[in-house]
Amino acid sequence: MPEKQITGGQALIEALIANGADTAFGVPGESYLAALDAFHDAEEQLKFITCRHEAGAANMAEAYGKMTGKPGICFVTRGPGATHATIGLHTAFQDSTPMIMFIGQVAADQVEREAFQEIDYRRFLSEVTKWTAEINDASRMAEYVGRAFRVATSGRPGPVA
Repeated sequence: MPEKQITGGQALIEALIANGADTAFGVPGESYLAALDAFHDAEEQLKFITCRHEAGAANMAEAYGKMTGKPGICFVTRGPGATHATIGLHTAFQDSTPMIMFIGQVAADQVEREAFQEIDYRRFLSEVTKWTAEINDASRMAEYVGRAFRVATSGRPGPVA
């Protein structure tokens, strides 16, 4: 029997649950619809708190991390969504709070073509995160998410994106 295919969004939510996440904060956006669908399917295990603004979502995730010691999880859409959320990353970095932010990105075939709301997040966020990565292969989702949890909580805790 062939192995069941899952979406990148499903792989992401499964990896978050496997690493102990139970709550995430975010502003829904079209750049991560597959993850939003997977949140809906896993709502008994991982709740998604819908926020009105990305800065609020990031600050809620930072507060969650500060209060629980577990990484606060935040989801935002690309471009302005990510830039608005940067204040939460900065706070987490300054206060050594474990936090993981997931940011939607343009389609792979549009990268480095001045696509709508495209930003090089590794360069943009390097000053306010312990580690920033871009996941381009869904089969490596568990690897990246596991590393994000380890980096966010090891040594001096802090944010990753």
